[in-house]
Amino acid sequence: MTAAAYHALRKSADRDPVSFWARQARELDWQAPFHATLQWKYPHARWFADGYLNASVNCVDRHVDSPRKHKAAIVWEGETFETRTITYAQLHDQVCRFANVLRNLGVKKGNVVGIYMGMVPEAAIAMLACARIGATHNVVFGGFSADALADRMSDSGAVVLVTQDVAYRRGKDVELKVTADKAAKRIPTLKHMVVFKRGTASVKMKAKRDLWWHDVMATASPQAKAAKLPAEHPLFILYTSGSTGKPKGILHTTGGYLTHVSYTTKLVFDMQDTDLFFCTADVGWITGHSYVVYGPLSLGATVMMYEGAPNHPQPDRFWDIISRHRVTILYTAPTAIRSFMRWGDEWPSKHDLSSLRLLGSVGEPINPEAWRWYHRVIGNKRCPVVDTWWQTETGGIMISAVPLEGEGKQSKGTLTASRQVPGAATLPLPGIQAAVVTRNGKKCKAGETGLLVIKHPWPGMLRTVYGDDARYKAAYWSEFPPENVPDGWYATGDGAKIDAEGNVWIIGRVDDVVNVSGHRLGTAEIESALVSHPRVAEAAVIARPDEIKGNALVAFVTLKMGKNATNLVKLKDDLREHVGREIGHIAKPDDVRFAEALPKTRSGKIMRRLLRELVKGGSGFGDITTLEDFSVLERLRSDDEV
Repeated sequence: MTAAAYHALRKSADRDPVSFWARQARELDWQAPFHATLQWKYPHARWFADGYLNASVNCVDRHVDSPRKHKAAIVWEGETFETRTITYAQLHDQVCRFANVLRNLGVKKGNVVGIYMGMVPEAAIAMLACARIGATHNVVFGGFSADALADRMSDSGAVVLVTQDVAYRRGKDVELKVTADKAAKRIPTLKHMVVFKRGTASVKMKAKRDLWWHDVMATASPQAKAAKLPAEHPLFILYTSGSTGKPKGILHTTGGYLTHVSYTTKLVFDMQDTDLFFCTADVGWITGHSYVVYGPLSLGATVMMYEGAPNHPQPDRFWDIISRHRVTILYTAPTAIRSFMRWGDEWPSKHDLSSLRLLGSVGEPINPEAWRWYHRVIGNKRCPVVDTWWQTETGGIMISAVPLEGEGKQSKGTLTASRQVPGAATLPLPGIQAAVVTRNGKKCKAGETGLLVIKHPWPGMLRTVYGDDARYKAAYWSEFPPENVPDGWYATGDGAKIDAEGNVWIIGRVDDVVNVSGHRLGTAEIESALVSHPRVAEAAVIARPDEIKGNALVAFVTLKMGKNATNLVKLKDDLREHVGREIGHIAKPDDVRFAEALPKTRSGKIMRRLLRELVKGGSGFGDITTLEDFSVLERLRSDDEV
C-alpha cells in the first residue's frame, strides 16, 4: 500500500466507520449477503447480523477453488526437527474429515468443543473443523493444569475434548492426556475425548469415551458440507485472566471477528502471496487464534508453525528456522526479544536472516532499547517494525504502524512504515477510534497519562463474557456510564499517553500504575528505563506498601552477561541513578534485586503478581500452572538469588 492509499483509507474510515467496515467485510465470502452493518445497543454490538458465512469456508474452501489449491497453508516444524507441509487441498481434506468425526460423535451446531493441544497442525485443523459445523471451540493452552482445564471446560459445557498424548517442550514430554484425564473427572458434560498421537509412550484410553485421532480420521469422509451460519454465530470462547481470580470466557462471533483479523493481517503485515508468516504465539492464546489461524489463512497465506521453545536445543532456534525455511515476516513478543538480547548477538549472527522483510511485536509494550535491537540486529536496519497493541477482548490489532511502499530515495516496493517510533504503538488503525482520557472522560493533553478507551464499536470486539453478561458490563463498560458518555466507551484497562505527534504510548495495565509520594508512575516506563542501561537485559518493576511514600518500587533485573561479572552493589546504585536521569528522582527504585531469570508464562509474559507476593514475603502464589519454569520461583526465593 502506498502512503497516499493509506491516508485515503484513514480518511474514509474517519468519515464513515460503519460503511468502512462494511467494505472490509465484503472482502470475505458470504453464504448470504448482509444488509445491516451495525446494530448498537449499549453495551452490545451486532455486526452484519442478517448475513451468513462460514469461517472454515473463508480459510480453506475458497483457496481450494483457486490457484492456491496446492499452495502450502501450514509449514510445521517439531521441536525434534521433523517437518510437515500441508497444502490448502490437504488442509481441506483434514478439516472435512475431522468435521465429520465431530458430527459422528453427536456434536451439533452451538455445542462447545474443547481443544487442549500443543503447537501441532491438528490444533488448527480441529479449530477449523469446529467452525465448519458451527460448533464453538474453546482452546485451552497446553501449559494449564488439570484444575484450570476442568474449570474452563465445565464452565463452557464442552461435550468433546480434543487433546494429544504428549507435547514436546525443551526435550521433555508434557503429558497432556494424563492432565486431560484428571480434568475429565470434573467435566460433567464431556462425552468423548479424541487423542492425537504425537509421541511414542503408551497412554491410558477409556473405553467408549476415548478415541485415537488417526483411527477416526482414517474412516471419515473427506467431504463435509459447511454449515450456513449467521454472522453473529459464536465462533469461539477464549478464557483470559480476571481480576477476581475467576477466568473470563471471552466470546467472539464469526462475521465481525473474521472481518477484523483478515483486514488487520493484510494491512499491518502487508501480506503477499509469496510470504511465509511466522507468528510465534501458541494457538492457546488469542494471538495464535487471530494471527496463526484465522487471519493468515483467510487470506490464503502460508503460516510457519513451530512446536517448541525458542532456545532448544540452543538459543538460535528461531534464527535457524527463519534461515532454513526463508521466513519473510516475524511476529513475536517483547519478552522474547529481550531474552534474545540477553543471549547475545552472536546467535542471530550465525544465520542468514536476509529473507525477513517485516518484523512485528505483540503482547506488551516494547521498550525502545528492545525495539532498536530488533530493528538493528534481526532486521539489519532494513525491516520495518510494527509494534501492535490489542487484547483478547478486541479480537485483533487496534493500534499499530502500517508498512508502506517506499517513496523518495528508496526504490519502489521497498517497505517503510507509516510511523516508526521506538516504544510507541503509534496510531490507531483506520476504522478504530481510540483516545486517552482522564477518569472523568476529558481528553488528556499531550504527554499526560490517562486511560485508553475505544469510542466506537468495531467488528472484532467481544460480545460478552460467556455465561456472565453482568461481568461483561462491569468489566468493560462501567468506567464511563451512559449518563456521562451516551454512546458508551470501551475501557481497555490500559494506561496510555499521546505525544505531540499523536502517537499512542502504552504504559501498561492501569493496575501497574502505582502512586509513589502522590505521583502516579507507570511501572512499564521504569522498566523501559532500566532496560536502556547497557548491562540490563530485562526488568520487572512492582510496588510494595511503604508507610511513608505509600508505595515503594522494587526492580527485578537480569543482566546481559551474568551477574558475577560486575560489582552488584555499585551496579544497584548505577541503575537507580540511571532511572533518575531517564525519568526523574521520584521514579528511582527503592530496591534492585538481581536474578538469573524472571518468572514467565510459556507465552513469554512476566508473572508480576508472583514477584509482588515474593516481596511481601508470602507464599500464596495462587494458580501458577502457566509458569514455564517452576525452578525460577524457587531460585528467586533463595537469598543468593535476590
